[in-house]
Amino acid sequence: MKVFISVDIEGITGVTSWSETILGNSDYIQFAEQMTKETVAACEGAISMGAKEIFIKDAHDSARNIDITKLPRCAKLSRGWVNTPDSMVDGLDETFDAVIFIGYHSAAGTDGSPLSHTTNQGNNYIKINGEKASEFVVNSYLAAAHGVPVVFVSGDKRICEDAKKFNPGIETVATKEGVGGATVSINPDLACDLIRDGVINGLKHIEGCKIPIPEKFEVEINYREHKNAKHAAFYPGVEQVDSHTVKYTADSVRELATTKMFIL
Repeated sequence: MKVFISVDIEGITGVTSWSETILGNSDYIQFAEQMTKETVAACEGAISMGAKEIFIKDAHDSARNIDITKLPRCAKLSRGWVNTPDSMVDGLDETFDAVIFIGYHSAAGTDGSPLSHTTNQGNNYIKINGEKASEFVVNSYLAAAHGVPVVFVSGDKRICEDAKKFNPGIETVATKEGVGGATVSINPDLACDLIRDGVINGLKHIEGCKIPIPEKFEVEINYREHKNAKHAAFYPGVEQVDSHTVKYTADSVRELATTKMFIL
């Protein structure tokens, strides 16, 4: 079995403030360590289910957060950004059997976490076919385009709930719940135990996690600053609909992700 793991930090247990997510900050260190531990727990679950190859994409900010010395021998770690439309799942292809998301978070424009966002903090929301879209949704479509199901996600309670609606077969572990500007998080060791078990359960039901790909993607992006909407509208196929909002239509997941890469 060959497994792909994409790891973010805002959905790691305990993470509450943006300062805790930035490489070099004093309060970042303990959460980068927990990010590594939760990644290792996912690896352990995958290995127990027969995984012989694990590819890990460090998918947060600098993409230099996970401690490679703690990873199992069968794992490879992608650090830094290749800068392709696949972004947080760069390196994924049809040779993988399953995808796992660790440390994911709720979408921009929702109240699931103090750190809710999609791609970056420069937009108020991204909608795909009329629904506010998270990084989980975009990356799930990218995985589906490669024919690989997403079988597990961990992160805040809201992203777990949204993931279940989007992909009913998926296994989830809520590491925290956002309450206003606060988070209520579970014990770090418990989070690792639950992730390990959740990955095991997810890999038992790979076929049940396949999702359909829409024929078209109607995308709407509302920016925090109006100048960014004006700038984005110069990209081919992108139309500005008001001072802060643009929209475009994509005929494939690749087109969805490529346009998004250039205008966000």
